Amino acid sequence: MTTPSSTTPTSSTIPTSSTTPTSSRPGPQEAHVPVKPKHAPAAAGAPDPYFPNSGDHRYRVHRYELALDYRPGPNRLAGSARLSAVTDAALAEFALDLAEFRIGRVLVDGRAARYTHRGGKLRIRPAKALSAGAAFTVEVHYTGNPRPVRSPWGGLGWEELTEGALVASQPVGAPSWFPCNDRPADKATYQLAVTTPSPFTVVASGRLLTRTTRASSTTWVYEQSAPTPTYLVTVSIGHYRAVPLAARPAVPQTGYVPERLATGFARDFSRQPEMAAYFGEVFGPYPFGEYAVVVADEELDVPVEAQGVATFGTNHLGGGWERERLIAHELAHQWFGNSVTIANWRHIWLNEGFAKYAEWLWSEHTGGPGAAVHAAAAHHLLAGLPQDLNLGDPGRKLMFDDRLYQRGGLLVHALRRALGDEAFFAMLRDWTSIHRHGVVDTADLRAHAARYTPAPLGPLFEAWLERPELPPLP
Repeated sequence: MTTPSSTTPTSSTIPTSSTTPTSSRPGPQEAHVPVKPKHAPAAAGAPDPYFPNSGDHRYRVHRYELALDYRPGPNRLAGSARLSAVTDAALAEFALDLAEFRIGRVLVDGRAARYTHRGGKLRIRPAKALSAGAAFTVEVHYTGNPRPVRSPWGGLGWEELTEGALVASQPVGAPSWFPCNDRPADKATYQLAVTTPSPFTVVASGRLLTRTTRASSTTWVYEQSAPTPTYLVTVSIGHYRAVPLAARPAVPQTGYVPERLATGFARDFSRQPEMAAYFGEVFGPYPFGEYAVVVADEELDVPVEAQGVATFGTNHLGGGWERERLIAHELAHQWFGNSVTIANWRHIWLNEGFAKYAEWLWSEHTGGPGAAVHAAAAHHLLAGLPQDLNLGDPGRKLMFDDRLYQRGGLLVHALRRALGDEAFFAMLRDWTSIHRHGVVDTADLRAHAARYTPAPLGPLFEAWLERPELPPLP
């Protein structure tokens, strides 16, 4: 997610920096044994400290199959969801997160199950208790009028538009449209079949498998084969024109925009293929099969990332650095946050700090102000703001505070200064490779970075992560 404002100055007021990434060849400190990434088993454990009522940590979902029929006019959704999961403990009952839809039926392993549904929790009691380590399936059929989940940051999840709908779920909006185990660490594959009136286009997470029209309705089937957290699954429904962004891109990139904005979009996003290629060099190969950009026919507060998709508003077009940094930020999240996913929301700086630093790297790469210049501007801004944010554990109230983004970027810059360019960029590429499609926390990064320098990094991390006072500029 991108914060609504930037504090970095434009290239017309600040001199450029000559600092650029050095050789991509492995350095002497790269001689190490890769560690095994954390995958789905990391979903087990304690509830999320910021959202203890979200999800059920006693089981893991490895596949969702969703079939949705949406009528935009009355905002009516009829859905069926089939979840394939594995228990981590013996369960006489378990819970799914789901907003206040009307439940048609619930099946566990094909047999009718008892359930209660209140307060956003669908509590299910199978006909036969589930043993520890057991694979099971649960099917839920539901109907209703989807609406965003209330939160301190406004409505989250399914949002009805003037014509169509979009989904922006970070951090806990996924239950607004499908039953799920709403925990960032519980990553699964998805198949989404969405039926709408034929004039509408459907864009969803993953690769489009089929599009079938019958009478006045069209069904779009998408497959997301990469492990995906619930909050990063998205659907956009609207009157869109597909705009390819490059003839032969290394990563297929397509924009879906209102017809009247197609020309402006193609101009404003023309550098995105170059951006993806550069990020592929410094972060490692793009982790998914495609990348789609949706411009909803609405003004949105901020762009929002999803797995292989980013959603922008009409107010995010127009060119200039402020818009270009948003493009860089959302694209960078495909590596940091989407492929490499945080174990719980306490570690959100790992998503936003690296995405913020990606903005600065892109500016540096394209001849604008260098990362050091952006870091100095961010440090100057933070020095004049309250010193009450603990980056390593900001609390739910401050997890989307702009200071977290800026301070996270500064920590990444401090790492670059401590390691030197060659080791720093090797560290980044290995981080995204070792933990590709996995789950991480801050301790993982600290241990990983320490392998790229003989100097102790403990004092650096402690100063930036554990103390609210702003450390000196790196």
